Amino acid sequence: MHKNDTSAPWTWDIPLALVLLTRLPLPRLPNHVFARQAASVWAFPVVGLIVGGLACSIGAILLSVGLPPAAVAGVMMAVLIMTTGAMHEDGLADTADGLWGGFTRERRLEIMKDSHIGTYGVLALLVMQLLRFAALTGLIESGALWLALLAPTWSRALMPVLMSALPNARGSGLSQSVGAPSLVTSALGVLLALAFCLFWIESLAWMPILLSSLIVLILALVARAKIGGQTGDILGASQQLAEVTALLSLLSMV
Repeated sequence: MHKNDTSAPWTWDIPLALVLLTRLPLPRLPNHVFARQAASVWAFPVVGLIVGGLACSIGAILLSVGLPPAAVAGVMMAVLIMTTGAMHEDGLADTADGLWGGFTRERRLEIMKDSHIGTYGVLALLVMQLLRFAALTGLIESGALWLALLAPTWSRALMPVLMSALPNARGSGLSQSVGAPSLVTSALGVLLALAFCLFWIESLAWMPILLSSLIVLILALVARAKIGGQTGDILGASQQLAEVTALLSLLSMV
């Protein structure tokens, strides 16, 4: 702890997680706080709850003034994208290009680092955004807008699990700079997210939780086989896949 900071170290974890995962205007954090990056990942689902809550709140307001469900869904998507700086969408595109655009581990990592987007990346973004739009529109039309809050929360709880379970495949990037969290830290994030989801929608939470976790497990196995571990792009892709899977699962139950 910094000698001039008398607060408990963990009290910085939520602001630090917000800095890492969003583009929200936040006060500058003390430099010493960034030494807790790996320890702060338990707060990733809290970030999902915050950005998801913002999107759902704006959506509910727009719905109350008569905006049609499709337009509300589009605005909610825009809010999620703007608050995160499309960080996870970028990871999805890079992952699709890299894992399916190269034939060797080195080439795949090189493609993922390239700032240009390829055919696989474009298609992945297009398909995922269309599915997210359809799922949100369906939930809104069913009067279940607030159920969507589960998806951004739970999907971000799975990111630290990948960071703990898989080695970093590259010696640079966001995932490497944050470091590998302990299993206890990752488990804490999962337990917090699980508690919220079960409190929020009770037994309806189990199907989206299990299906999205299965999708992330499949991604983890593919990433381990193709590049030897995880990167920041893989983490971003896992969030997108888990979120959309959870939304579609919720839609199937309303």
